[in-house]
Amino acid sequence: MSSTAKLPLSDAKSIDISAVLDFLGCQTPQAWIQNALKNEAIMLVDHANCEKKAASTALNLLYRYTDRPELLDKLSRLAREELRHFEQVLVIMRKRNIDYAHIGPSRYAGELRKFVASNEPDKLVDTLIVGAFIEARSCERFAMLVPRLDKQLAHFYQSLLRSEARHFQDYLALAESYAESDIASRIDFWREKEAELVLRADSEFRFHSGPLTA
Repeated sequence: MSSTAKLPLSDAKSIDISAVLDFLGCQTPQAWIQNALKNEAIMLVDHANCEKKAASTALNLLYRYTDRPELLDKLSRLAREELRHFEQVLVIMRKRNIDYAHIGPSRYAGELRKFVASNEPDKLVDTLIVGAFIEARSCERFAMLVPRLDKQLAHFYQSLLRSEARHFQDYLALAESYAESDIASRIDFWREKEAELVLRADSEFRFHSGPLTA
């Protein structure tokens, strides 16, 4: 994965996502990349949905944990950025005459959240770790798609890398700060679950799906 850790930007700067790649338990299968290139419209519609869901998750945590100042600061910014990304995806879709049609979600986030603890503070910590994995996987997939997309979409996905990498770090730092003990074992647990979902074949393509069944 190290070969994609740094990607060139149009302003000659680079974004280091090596921490993201080290955090994840596997690389997105090449078959998923090929699925994405063949299903651009669905990818963009589901990307828009993912941005809305990410903002919604952050807002739900803001409402639920009002006594956590650092969480309020970080996630209010995150929610704003996710909604801005949602708006940007809509602009691209309109330019490409892609309707924002309803499509069902992938099993990815729902399956991950089945294992979130029900007691506090473990529930909060698990939710934050899951958030870190979702943001990290999004960042990794943007990075893998950039060299394969047309100029407009590649530039947009490239522009998302820095914020997605920061969102991953924010979620992880919050999880570490609110845990009552070391979270290494919990991260290992979620890493295994997340990788399993990424590698398992899916019948429908989504931004966070596994590769399609043959």
